[in-house]
Amino acid sequence: MSYAELHCISNFTFLQGASHPEELVARAAVLNYRALAITDECSLAGVVRAHVEAKRQQLHLIIGSRFRLEDGLSFVVLATNRKGYGQLSSLISMARRNANKGDYHLTRLVLTRHSLSDCLALWLPGEAQEVVFLNELFPKRLWIAAELSLTGRDRTHLEHLRRLSQRHDIPLTATGNVQMHQRNRRILHDTLTAIRLSTPLAQLGKRLAPNGEGHLRPYQRLAKIYPQALLHETLAIAERCNFSLDELHYEYPSELVPEGYNATDWLRIQVEAGAKERWPQGVPDKVRKAIEHELALIAELKYEPYFLTIYDIVCFARSQKILCQGRGSAANSTVCYCLGITAVDPARMALLFERFISKERNEPPDIDVDFENARREEVIQYIYRKYGRDRAALVATVITYQPRSAIRDVGKALGFSRVQVERLARSTRWWDSQVLIPGHLAEMGFSAESPLIKRLITLVEMLLGFPRHLSQHVGGFIISAGPLTQLVPIENAAMQERTIIQWEKDDVEALGLLKMDVLALGMLTALRKALGYIGAPQKCELSLADIPAEDPKVYEMISRADTVGLFQIESRAQMSMLPRLRPRNYYDLVIQIAIVRPGPIQGDMVHPYLLRRSGKAPVTYPSEAIRSVLERTLGVPIFQEQVMQIAMVAAGFSAGEADQLRRAMAAWKRKGGLEPFEEKLHSGMRKRGYSDEFARQIFRQIRGFSDYGFPESHSASFALLAYASAWMKLYHPAVFVCALLNSQPMGFYAPAQLIQDAKRHGVEVRPIDVRFSEADSTLEYDTPREQSEEPSPQPALRLGLNMVKGLSEEGIQNLIDARKRKAFVDVGELANRAKLHRTDLQALASADALQGFSGDRYRAQWQVSGVEEPLPLFQEYNAESAEVMLPKPDEQEEIIADYASSGVSLRRHPVALLRPRLNKRRVHTAQALWSVRNGAVARTAGLVIGRQRPGTASGVIFVTLEDETGQANVIVWPKIAEAQRKPLLQSQLLIVSGIVQQQDGVLHLVAGRLEDRTDWLGDLQTKSRDFH
Repeated sequence: MSYAELHCISNFTFLQGASHPEELVARAAVLNYRALAITDECSLAGVVRAHVEAKRQQLHLIIGSRFRLEDGLSFVVLATNRKGYGQLSSLISMARRNANKGDYHLTRLVLTRHSLSDCLALWLPGEAQEVVFLNELFPKRLWIAAELSLTGRDRTHLEHLRRLSQRHDIPLTATGNVQMHQRNRRILHDTLTAIRLSTPLAQLGKRLAPNGEGHLRPYQRLAKIYPQALLHETLAIAERCNFSLDELHYEYPSELVPEGYNATDWLRIQVEAGAKERWPQGVPDKVRKAIEHELALIAELKYEPYFLTIYDIVCFARSQKILCQGRGSAANSTVCYCLGITAVDPARMALLFERFISKERNEPPDIDVDFENARREEVIQYIYRKYGRDRAALVATVITYQPRSAIRDVGKALGFSRVQVERLARSTRWWDSQVLIPGHLAEMGFSAESPLIKRLITLVEMLLGFPRHLSQHVGGFIISAGPLTQLVPIENAAMQERTIIQWEKDDVEALGLLKMDVLALGMLTALRKALGYIGAPQKCELSLADIPAEDPKVYEMISRADTVGLFQIESRAQMSMLPRLRPRNYYDLVIQIAIVRPGPIQGDMVHPYLLRRSGKAPVTYPSEAIRSVLERTLGVPIFQEQVMQIAMVAAGFSAGEADQLRRAMAAWKRKGGLEPFEEKLHSGMRKRGYSDEFARQIFRQIRGFSDYGFPESHSASFALLAYASAWMKLYHPAVFVCALLNSQPMGFYAPAQLIQDAKRHGVEVRPIDVRFSEADSTLEYDTPREQSEEPSPQPALRLGLNMVKGLSEEGIQNLIDARKRKAFVDVGELANRAKLHRTDLQALASADALQGFSGDRYRAQWQVSGVEEPLPLFQEYNAESAEVMLPKPDEQEEIIADYASSGVSLRRHPVALLRPRLNKRRVHTAQALWSVRNGAVARTAGLVIGRQRPGTASGVIFVTLEDETGQANVIVWPKIAEAQRKPLLQSQLLIVSGIVQQQDGVLHLVAGRLEDRTDWLGDLQTKSRDFH
């Protein structure tokens, strides 16, 4: 005999289920269950994971869901076929859409109006009259669930259910009310209950499960608890449930094709029109072959509607002057280039189309398009308007427990105080490992030997990776021809006017559904604004195409690592690599962006490439076939596509097999699965005459790519924007920094660092001033450009009112509107005419934005302190009365107030004020470090503006310091970091003593001693940007 479990929840019934869907399926297979139903509460969020595992285990998976109505009625619905699945999915969508995010609302009235004709139901017994209602709803398709869990009342409960069964002629069946795959998850299940109920475990009492019987139990054990007839009934129910997720057939919208055309013809027309625009002198033969090859494959796989949909969305964005650009594997496609979806010419780059679409792998393409972050919502709402919310929704992202959140929740459940919990949670900041270290525990007042601490660690490790809730994907959209709810449930997102499906991107990919990514990119916003600032005075519209290509001066600036604010090449790691690689053209920049990634670093590809590029090592190839793949990167594989091509030319992989290898590389860290490819790679290379050492080297590099290798197509798209931002910074530095400030938040550097960098590049930066400042930062030309016959000088940058902390949007708008009507005369008149609240006036005074009237911020603060609504004080206001009463703030006070009120200061750098003090201690400026010989001991100091601990750096922490002369890069080895953890992680002003490393135009100070001198800053508060 066997058994089918029909009532089982996974951890996608958040904070109730204590096992992953895959664990439940695998355990059911081990126990030789005939079938398993995953019945998460009003959710199908975990079923795709269960489906994939069930196919692997060859287990019959039943799709279902559990519901609890407000009146207490509880039941399980099981889909019997494709139609029933659609009915279930629609019911879940309806219930979720009628409630706030994370909740659902379902009534008996809604149930009676919603057809579930192809579904079965199990009543989870409550009040006796409930079964009558469900029996009418599911005639001959309802069972009473007998859930026996050895509580001592099982016999009485079963007799009661039998009487109900006979009275209403409804059959009984065994179910387990399963919440975990094995009994040993009981402790975690209890902890999840405590977290869900916000009550410490010790206080839960009878609200905890009475025992650990809520797990998947062996048939032998079930046979001792349930009558045979009830166990046998589970198999009869399972036989009626024949639906599989493999039956889901997805169709993309087809309404974009005009009447009289089919999708194939219409796509060709658009591609041909785009090709003529791209190549006005005639389409080259190579490009023509690529177009024909791609269109034939797209037609064979019936992807034309997908391409036309993306094309329509891009056309909408361009019609609204929203800057956009495709990236990722789509950049491998000549069709995408002709349609204007991407900006990279694949023919010029020798990109691999099979990286994008492959007939062999029979999986849909994935097109990513970046839009301006400030205007992406317009694109998203266009999609919703065009297709309706019943046909379009964003893909979900599963938010899982991470160390901090797990420690917080488990700590509270175990009864730790709030202070203790926060102390423990803070110890898992990114520069620590993900486990608690005894020494750190002792510092915080805890013992690693404490049973409670050990229990905490055990539970945290169990909880890590558990789903906590669904959020929205960064931009993945599913659009369907028919109602999307027939495919997958839709629910409300936390953000207004957004809806999401219950599946994440891996689920969508596993089922072969087509997804497009509507992504946001801050640099596109900044570049669009910068182009607008340049073109506005001449009333002309500029585009990225107007930026001159391949300017040697741009590459000279990039090679100096003068890249603060630039797209993709502004990080400390990129800045360290730039003077060594020294990009001289576009393709060098493509390599530069890709090489500073975990994949090439872990695969030991960086140093060989640099040595070959500098002529310090010979460029060799084991064969002409390998040369054809690696010649453009000097014999070293830098890109994912190259690894795929090597597998094809050197080991005999087909294009589809090579793409499977790429996917295995991407998933290796999480799922494993590279081993089968290793043997195939070795044997294939051996047959073709390659040495075992070369095969091992290639496989090492493949493993390196599993740590995140960059596709060439991705890097090629990003390199265009990196170059554009560099050109803008070189020739229009004021315009560039203005655009960056008006596009925040974005990038590695805070506004204070961007402004310091702009000043070092000769940009005059003018303070926030109510007489001149707009909401955004603006450019001020002392000579009106339309009146000037000379080449216009660089404009000055005027900081905007929106940088003032605490100043309301309403206050900004009122101020600007009032100033347009008439210039302000004094503070009193400004306050009255702009109708500013006192808090807005105080914010302006604190930011020294009233300096034009008051002289300094102290006087301004005094003047606004007596303001009362509706400001009668200023009707007879005399500004002179304040002038002799208050001393002027000194420079340090001004700088402290600047940072506190706006986050930036245009006065001297804070470290400059401390220079006499630092000189006495022989502390070098960042600039002076360059004059110190390599290997010498030196000392420097600065504000900590960034800390980085890359996963590839083996625990090394990189710290960036800033002083009045620039930035200094500090390397902190793990032993130093551990011994001097407090100054490393907590300092705002850090003095570092160490050894200078200077090579190939790159300078680091390798830290030996760290000294926290934050106390020298007084009340100045700065904040670093820390990145993992």
